[in-house]
Amino acid sequence: MRVTNLFTATVSVLTTTVLASTSWAQENLGPLETIGKPIDGLMGWQPPVTEVARDIHSYDTFLLWVITIISLFVTALLLICAFKYSAKRNPKPATFTHHTGIEIAWTLIPVVILLCLIPPSLTLLFKQMEIPEADITIKATGNQWYWSHEYVDHEFGFDSFMLDRADLEEYGYAPDEYLLATDTAVVVPVNKTVVVQVTGADVIHSWTIPAFGVKQDAVPGRLAELWFKAEKEGVYFGQCSELCGKDHSYMPITVKVVSQDKYEAWLDGAIKEYAGLPRAVQVADANMNKVLEAEALKN
Repeated sequence: MRVTNLFTATVSVLTTTVLASTSWAQENLGPLETIGKPIDGLMGWQPPVTEVARDIHSYDTFLLWVITIISLFVTALLLICAFKYSAKRNPKPATFTHHTGIEIAWTLIPVVILLCLIPPSLTLLFKQMEIPEADITIKATGNQWYWSHEYVDHEFGFDSFMLDRADLEEYGYAPDEYLLATDTAVVVPVNKTVVVQVTGADVIHSWTIPAFGVKQDAVPGRLAELWFKAEKEGVYFGQCSELCGKDHSYMPITVKVVSQDKYEAWLDGAIKEYAGLPRAVQVADANMNKVLEAEALKN
């Protein structure tokens, strides 16, 4: 029993140290404008802050114009048929059943429209899928029900948990950012290419930041990639976008985009605060396993 209590206390101390360092690291970023978040009653997209997001918005607008024109055309045809060819206006019904010209037209025109949509769609798809050389590489692992983020180049990482409503002010978030804000945020510099390696630890999750125009499923046993280059400093929120269990709606994502100077200062502090902590937990766990094995042999 004393062994179990000792192990619990050790893990608790390490966890408290991690959380304390988290608060310190986040506070040193200073105030940031919240740009990417959902707003009640908002119609449309969040403000795009990457080239890919802008291209997605432009293509979406183009598709809406195409759909609107087609819908108006079809509606007009229906109204014409309903009024011009009603039984009242045409007591003697027509006897023909085919019209070769019309049938060719309603087959070829949709084909031409779809062919015109292919080039911009593929161009955008290739831009998303072709991963450029990274300035920063981050590994995001989805867990039930939180995210783990590892800065691969610097060999440190941290877990991100959703903040309780009572903790929002302490961490610098507004009351309406409940369910969006996390205790630790992913911090990246502005105008730098960030590659995120995405995977899952248990079930399928999905890492997404709408303002960046990125979304990637986190599948256990598989490592997928996405990239973004944020062009404006600020705070951006995302959510797990794949149903992953009872607390699926409680695993948000927070990304803070800062200047290069602020990022380097944060990185120096983060390396000092986070580096080695996972190894300490592993050592404590390994030592405790040895103690437990020794106790088992005695019994």
